[in-house]
Amino acid sequence: MSDKDTKNPFEEIQKQLQELLKSNNPNVSVNPFVPPQQTPPTSSTPEEPKESDEVLKQIQSFKRKPKEIRDYLDRFVIRQDEAKKVLSVAICDHYNHVRQCIEEPSLSKKEYNKQNILLLGPTGVGKTYLMRNIAKLIGVPFVKADATKFSETGYVGNDVEDLVRDLYKLSGQNAELAQYGIIYIDEIDKIAGSSAMGGKDVSGRGVQINLLKLMEDADVNLVNPQDMMSQMQAMMSMGQGGKKQKRTLSTKNILFIVSGAFDKLAENVRKRLDQGQIGFSSQRNGEEEEDDSHFLKLTETRDFMDYGFEPEFIGRLPVRVACEALSKEDLSQILKNSEGSILDQYHRDFKGYDIDFSITDEAILEIADRASKEKTGARGLMTVLEKTFREFKFELSSTLIQNFEVTDKTVENPQEALKDILLNNQAALNDFLFKRVAEFIADFKEKHGLDLEFSEDACTKIVELAVNEDRSTSSICEQLFKDYEHGLKIVSRNSGKTHFLITADAVDNPDGELSKWVVESIKGKGATAEEKPESEPEEEKA
Repeated sequence: MSDKDTKNPFEEIQKQLQELLKSNNPNVSVNPFVPPQQTPPTSSTPEEPKESDEVLKQIQSFKRKPKEIRDYLDRFVIRQDEAKKVLSVAICDHYNHVRQCIEEPSLSKKEYNKQNILLLGPTGVGKTYLMRNIAKLIGVPFVKADATKFSETGYVGNDVEDLVRDLYKLSGQNAELAQYGIIYIDEIDKIAGSSAMGGKDVSGRGVQINLLKLMEDADVNLVNPQDMMSQMQAMMSMGQGGKKQKRTLSTKNILFIVSGAFDKLAENVRKRLDQGQIGFSSQRNGEEEEDDSHFLKLTETRDFMDYGFEPEFIGRLPVRVACEALSKEDLSQILKNSEGSILDQYHRDFKGYDIDFSITDEAILEIADRASKEKTGARGLMTVLEKTFREFKFELSSTLIQNFEVTDKTVENPQEALKDILLNNQAALNDFLFKRVAEFIADFKEKHGLDLEFSEDACTKIVELAVNEDRSTSSICEQLFKDYEHGLKIVSRNSGKTHFLITADAVDNPDGELSKWVVESIKGKGATAEEKPESEPEEEKA
């Protein structure tokens, strides 16, 4: 096969089209690429996995009840009772409608307002986690994106229609499955348009307008018109006799959920309420509220409009629910009872080093208390745990210590607690350091075919160096004996020796000892040569 035959047909066509578009010559013609005879035409449509068919049947026969979904979410997400209830009802209503339209197609022609959802609440309270678990339970494809990455059509940035295309790809290009998926858009509060801004608001109002078209019922081109390669692949698929792919996907049955922290919105609601109730502000200020996030529950449509959202856009989000800020008691329950507890991740991390740990209730309370002060919700737990465990992972992974206990004192002063563990397990620490010396010996023999033996004094000195310099014994050995490979091979050739004893003197002065051995081996070879009889000249020469 020639080099020309091995070229990618899509790249070849794209190159030819680009040359044609750049050319000012009206007589330019492009020869179509003919695929080589050795390669039979194949469909570009991947075979739909059997599991996709099972998921599709599960969606089409949806029979779950709101309490079932709520109970499932309780396993993973602590509190947020109102949010769980609202989401469970909205999800069941949506997918019951999907099932009814499949069973009775005439229903799909009737007017139906989708229950798209708006989630409000501080960061780290479980908004995304709620939706991921719902999608996992139902089995529908789930796409998440941040609103800030999109721009108005015609500007540099991602097009909101890419969300639908991503859903299609995630569904294995199964358009029937993709049309029942969930699209989740976070940080929606960041695209609120500002009336004070002049000209076009590329990342705000324009994106809202594009999104509101999708959230109701729009047909999205599954091949991005700006992506020439995708266009060529679709053309080649049809040209090679492949299965004709669906070109558009309706968003009629795609459920849209948007969320955001809406920090300033809570403040605006508080001010509105203060203005409407005489004396309310002074009474509430006397209670010294720490934050205004609970005011999100009292948000009205006009508050969203004042915040910078288009009336049509906020109207496409009829289901609204505010998530509650998490207290230190809630964070403690997340650590102890949630199936998705971050503690499980740390247990797995330490298991990678064959280490296990136990944790006291007092330690959990201390972690939760410190995490609540981070003001980042459940994300604060990882911040505190990482500070607590970082040095433990670094140090204990280089010992033979296999378990330890985490107490409130450990959380308060991780370095002091680690120091105590190391002092109380000095024998295990030394055993590990000596073990690494043995590993260096085995590795040296495997690489160079020479046996090393370290005296007890030599091992002790190496371990002392490792402790004093806070380094591994293997790195100490590699530094001290980096030239021994070449020197000992000279000694071996001269003397025939393959076994060498490394003493404390070699640790103190590795280069000096090696030079002495080399010189002695050369002298020994010379002495042996003088003693050889004249009848063996060839052997002497060799």
